[in-house]
Amino acid sequence: MFSGLRLLLDLYALLLGLVTGSFLNVVIYRLPRGLSPVLPRSRCPSCGEPIRALDNLPVLSWLLLRGRCRRCSAPISPRYPLIEALTAALFVLSAERFAFSPASAVAALFCCLMVTLAAIDIEHLWLPDKITLPGLLAGVAVQAFLPVAPGAPWPGPVGAVAGAVAGAAILLAAYGGWWLVRREEGLGLGDVKMLALIGAFLGWRGVLVSLLLGALAGALLGLAMMAVGRGGMKSQLPFGAFLAVGGLIALFLGPTLIALYLRTAFGPAGLSGSIGLLPMR
Repeated sequence: MFSGLRLLLDLYALLLGLVTGSFLNVVIYRLPRGLSPVLPRSRCPSCGEPIRALDNLPVLSWLLLRGRCRRCSAPISPRYPLIEALTAALFVLSAERFAFSPASAVAALFCCLMVTLAAIDIEHLWLPDKITLPGLLAGVAVQAFLPVAPGAPWPGPVGAVAGAVAGAAILLAAYGGWWLVRREEGLGLGDVKMLALIGAFLGWRGVLVSLLLGALAGALLGLAMMAVGRGGMKSQLPFGAFLAVGGLIALFLGPTLIALYLRTAFGPAGLSGSIGLLPMR
């Protein structure tokens, strides 16, 4: 693609990501509180003053206001510009990875789901059905518009259903096993639905990559918290946030990581023999 046009399209993806990230912030704040994400217009949570349009520019307004409300000077969480900047970066990555095709729009949708679920889980230790279940259905529905080819993460319609079932089954088995052994919940059913959502978009191989990386990230954070005296074996962690990280890595690097694993485990001969398995079907 002509470099100037590519730069222009990346800029468009960046701006669209910033605006979308601003909307995700509204969803992240309002959905757990039972509020509409559309009405009323955004207000300062401290003084209730409606936020002016010029004070609602993604990232820029937070910087200009130095992270405080213009009227009451109450601090505004840095989560807002972070979510906006992260969403913008993910939109640009989606555009670059999938070359401004329908796949880039689906990748951007998947990124929005992961960012929103992770942020809500970090703050509330809750993964709402209003996001996970429609997201799961969307993951299956969009497969008809996506290419199933080596190097692409999409599993196709049948693979999406299989991935959703695999994601749910793996964590349901873990949930049931922990309950039988300890008589307590080791994870929430929201995690089960979220991994099913990831499977609907990325297939069963995406499920395995996401779960492995998510569990590794969660274990490392848990160990770090215990090392500094900030947690124990029964400390609750937002596992959905770790699944989101794993899901995003699986989206952009999943096929590459699987190919690297096959090459490391079986050598070039094993990789050549398994090349038909690389699409996440």
